Amino acid sequence: MSVHDRSTRAFDTAAADFDRLGEYLWRPIAAATLKRTAPAPGERVFDACCGTGASALPTAERVGPAGRVDAVDLSGALIDVLRRRASGYSQLHPQVGDVTAWPHDGYDLVQVVLGIFFFPEMTAGTESLIGRVRPGGRAGFTIWRRGAVETAGKHLGAAVAAVTGATPPPPRPPHLVDELNQPDPFRGWLGERGLTDVTVAEHELRLSMTPEIAWLLVTGSGFAGALADLDESQTAAVRDAYLTSLDTAGVSELDATTLIGVGTRR
Repeated sequence: MSVHDRSTRAFDTAAADFDRLGEYLWRPIAAATLKRTAPAPGERVFDACCGTGASALPTAERVGPAGRVDAVDLSGALIDVLRRRASGYSQLHPQVGDVTAWPHDGYDLVQVVLGIFFFPEMTAGTESLIGRVRPGGRAGFTIWRRGAVETAGKHLGAAVAAVTGATPPPPRPPHLVDELNQPDPFRGWLGERGLTDVTVAEHELRLSMTPEIAWLLVTGSGFAGALADLDESQTAAVRDAYLTSLDTAGVSELDATTLIGVGTRR
């Protein structure tokens, strides 16, 4: 299964709870991003990897009827949710598609909240998005800061292995984002991609790791892909093992801190 297929399957699986998790994660992170990308009335915006619209909907409100927001995601299940929520916004156009192959350009702003690290080729995909911006326009990209949400993933992997009898998953293979998830490296990398006047802001977000939030983080995010092949009883067993593991380790807080990088296209 390709990287795109795995990612799409994970988020299709998460669709039912993705919007519920938005109350705690996606919407606060999107709001912090929009403070930096600053969509304005009348602008044309490409909101890539849009999910159910945490950033696309408030962007549509900001650009107003004279603007346009193309909101695109690989997951048809997430886009279906956004289409229902977008019915009152003539300027918002949700579509299913591969954002790295998007054919339109000339945007005043391209923004991606927590999406570029899912690309099969993160550098090439990011450069293709920057290429959709008009000269002098803006691009904004939000990624997790080093250490954010990692603990939950490790405990989930161990829980799935314990329930299914599989070998515990090895550490995630090195990824470019591991080199970039601090402000200075991220700033420099975005500059190398063709952006000028790059700023990187840290948005601190920490949540109490209640059982509800801990499990919602699994079922409402890309982590849901780990449950895709499990039946109902196995999923329930994984939930119990995962929550017990977090409790035993004394994990009481979720670090969901992000880096928001914004620059101007040369």
